[in-house]
Amino acid sequence: MVSDVCKTMDPAKTVSIHPYFRVSSENMQAFQDSLATFIERTSTEPGCLYYDFTINGDVVHCREAYVGAEGALAHLDNVGDLLEKALGISELIRLEIHGAAEELDQMREPLGDLNPDWFVFHSGVAKG
Repeated sequence: MVSDVCKTMDPAKTVSIHPYFRVSSENMQAFQDSLATFIERTSTEPGCLYYDFTINGDVVHCREAYVGAEGALAHLDNVGDLLEKALGISELIRLEIHGAAEELDQMREPLGDLNPDWFVFHSGVAKG
């Protein structure tokens, strides 16, 4: 299903966030129930390029991308309370941030406490 929040992506300006949450079996249903609220709130964000969840056993992954650091930081502000609740019933086992160096530099201080792995954009192509 293609959402109306999708836009043509410029790989050099796109910032993607890749959190991986480990969720215990007793908390999985509550965690999954919260995903609809994350999606509903994110669907109103003008800087969102895509946003979805995938699950592998007890690991929930959010695939998400934004127009630059501005879009990514606006998203984190928008869902901050939801994220805090999700982290109360899960463990953030990995966090990757991907984007151009100048975009990542804007995110290093606000996200530094989460100790993400920073991936600097090198090259690519987008179709759209």
